[in-house]
Amino acid sequence: MPSVSKRGEQTPLSPFRKLIPIADRVKAAGKKVYHLNIGQPDIETPAAALAAVRATNMKVLAYSPAEGNASYREKLVHYYHRFHVDLKAENIMITTGGSEAIQFMFLSCLDAGDEVIIPEPFYANYNGFAHIGDIRIKPITSSIETGFALPDKEAFESVIGPKTKAIFITNPNNPTGCFYPQEALEELAAIVKKHNLFLFVDEVYREFCYDGQDFFSTLRLDSIRDNVIVIDSLSKRYSACGARIGALITYNQEVLAAASRFAKLRLSPPGFGQIFAEATLDVEEAYLRDVKQEYDRRRQTVYRRLQAMPGVVSYKPGGAFYCFTQFPIDDADNFCRWLLEDFEYNGATVMLSPGRGFYATPGLGHDEVRIAYVLNTTDLEAAMDCLERALIEYPGRVENTVGVQNNALAL
Repeated sequence: MPSVSKRGEQTPLSPFRKLIPIADRVKAAGKKVYHLNIGQPDIETPAAALAAVRATNMKVLAYSPAEGNASYREKLVHYYHRFHVDLKAENIMITTGGSEAIQFMFLSCLDAGDEVIIPEPFYANYNGFAHIGDIRIKPITSSIETGFALPDKEAFESVIGPKTKAIFITNPNNPTGCFYPQEALEELAAIVKKHNLFLFVDEVYREFCYDGQDFFSTLRLDSIRDNVIVIDSLSKRYSACGARIGALITYNQEVLAAASRFAKLRLSPPGFGQIFAEATLDVEEAYLRDVKQEYDRRRQTVYRRLQAMPGVVSYKPGGAFYCFTQFPIDDADNFCRWLLEDFEYNGATVMLSPGRGFYATPGLGHDEVRIAYVLNTTDLEAAMDCLERALIEYPGRVENTVGVQNNALAL
């Protein structure tokens, strides 16, 4: 039998999906699992957008243009106006989720062997897409002590080399929930301009910024207007992960022309997904306002509970719906597996994402996890009850070595 490709064997496993077979097995055996491992919200998808799909009466579900339906792209122009971004429809390419937008961006801007700088921890799938494209990630490490704030200029410039073509950030951040303010983005723009780099920015969570912070899109950085490529998706803001509609957005016409070649090869983004996505833009803004308030309540719940757990190092995330937390444990992969296979409290347990998979630097994240606070506060409280008990009972618990029993970083 012929062997599979090295690419197929070596592409990294998703840290938020690799334990799903175990979770499925224990749920089938009757154990309740609180899923805090993946960004799948339990908030209801807008009913009007679902109704728009049901109401279609087309005779043929045909291909759309490779770049997406013109009517949807035109309406997105007005959506971005809310964030003071002035676009034309031709600056927007519709993709099959944000994932395809990342692939198009990498393949359009980077050649095999080129390097992209990414602050770690970072969204683990960036690593997989880079591997597929034979692109090298150069990580710079951010710290839990600062709430994973964007590293300084010196940290970025220390890893820029002759093969460096881009810097890639996520704002607000997945997996850390860190929010990058305008001032930090302007400092990053100066580095990008100085070294003539692309700036890749995943802005999927722009709707979810807390504590009065205003989102600033990198598309407003006029000094590097043609350097910026933004990734977007409606999966999170409209609780529609299954729609698989994203976007690649840039003023750079050469990048769009290159991406269009890949878009034409895959023919078109999903037809029903685009109908749904266009209808979301008619949903009243009160929907997103209420969703943001709900996530803020969940954020406060998780922060309060983590703050009360001895030995846990935590901070208050400024955006998205994630936090990255350090536990008094020997190994997060072992702990997350033990949670599913060997632990239960009141007939339930909790599923988390081990931290190691969100780093490119070997050895980092061994005692960290990502928590996605995507469940209602009642379920979150129950999940935190499980977690608090588990951290007491876990055989691999270790005492905090930094001399702080309960680090809650109020950032």
